[in-house]
Amino acid sequence: MGRKLSTTVIVGGTLLMLAGLIFLASSISQKQDEAVSGIGLCAFSLGALLCSTGIYLKARTAQAEIPATTSKRPEPKQRGGCDLCGTEVPAVMCRVHQLHLCPNCLARHYDTRSCIFIPSTRRSPAAKAARA
Repeated sequence: MGRKLSTTVIVGGTLLMLAGLIFLASSISQKQDEAVSGIGLCAFSLGALLCSTGIYLKARTAQAEIPATTSKRPEPKQRGGCDLCGTEVPAVMCRVHQLHLCPNCLARHYDTRSCIFIPSTRRSPAAKAARA
């Protein structure tokens, strides 16, 4: 049902765009009536809108027909690079203490008087393996 509807909307939009172009061509040849050029512009823009709607509907129906893919192998549990907990990927590095910290550990470590934080450049183990 969705494919037929979307194809019909695309064809109808294309025909309306063609009619709009014909009205525009006739308004160029006739300098007397400017309402014809307005009709042509409106018909062309409505046809373009209908074509884009039909393409959107066709994409949505195609997306609904594709079954959800499941990963064939479960991802291995990765150890993070946080120096305190070792389970999550670090977000910042404390320059004073030279510690890479994840967001959870950062909340416990934060001290405004002594710590200076910069974005962490340590990569996760998966990124290191992909790079090699």
